[in-house]
Amino acid sequence: MNQPGPRFWEIFFEVYESLPRQGPGNRACAARALALCRDLPQSPAILDLGCGVGGQTLQLAELVASGSIVAIDSHAPSIERLQAAISERGLVQRVSTIVGDMACPQQPRGSFDLIWSEGALYNIGLRNALRVCHELLRPGGCLAFTDAVWRKEDPPPAVKASFDLDYPTMGWLDDDVAAIEGCGFDLVGHFTLPDEAWWDDFYTPMETRIAELRGKYSGDVEASAILDQLAEEPRMHRRHSDFYAYEYFVARRPLAQTRPETIDALEQGTPADGLTPAAER
Repeated sequence: MNQPGPRFWEIFFEVYESLPRQGPGNRACAARALALCRDLPQSPAILDLGCGVGGQTLQLAELVASGSIVAIDSHAPSIERLQAAISERGLVQRVSTIVGDMACPQQPRGSFDLIWSEGALYNIGLRNALRVCHELLRPGGCLAFTDAVWRKEDPPPAVKASFDLDYPTMGWLDDDVAAIEGCGFDLVGHFTLPDEAWWDDFYTPMETRIAELRGKYSGDVEASAILDQLAEEPRMHRRHSDFYAYEYFVARRPLAQTRPETIDALEQGTPADGLTPAAER
């Protein structure tokens, strides 16, 4: 399948940068996941990996009364929008932003009590991302993240093609659980995002934004075709959402490591028995 060209990404970001969120999620789900992150310090050090425009970053700042948040994303315009929102809300003393690479966030090892990532870890390979998070968390620290998983066999060709393009290594719930535990974490809990978490802050404003841009690009055949392509995602979800889901996972880095052979391999960047590097999956 052909990779999208520059014009696609121009229109893509014109749609996505205006949305409250760049993927499924809402405040209620964030609060539920945060409630699973027990025994956090009163003022935790939090890292939001792949923050996008920071819808969940700002909600975290509301849900956690004190503490600091470092938000990282590779797309500079998204970080600029988040910085503006931080200033407007008077959060500059608590929330800082970095244009950076999730795979190499340039943060001190063992410096965070909580790592948050909504719909982003898969971009660098889930197991690779889990290794990064494990290294950055203090012993006893928590990781909360969402990931797409299959729910039913034999998805329609359009659904399979869509995920093959965006997330070709997407697995099942048990695959993610195995990856979490195989990378040295204890699974605390998980739950499936409800359908409103797809629509309220994501697909509904996406459809509104696409309608707005159709007027702007009414005489542009290429742009109109790209908007048609982007509009297919919420339409597909209406028809076929029973085949896939977003799952919220909360895991903890153990205080005392029970599998030293696994962690030794993680520290050295080599696979332990049964631990396959993301690049080889």
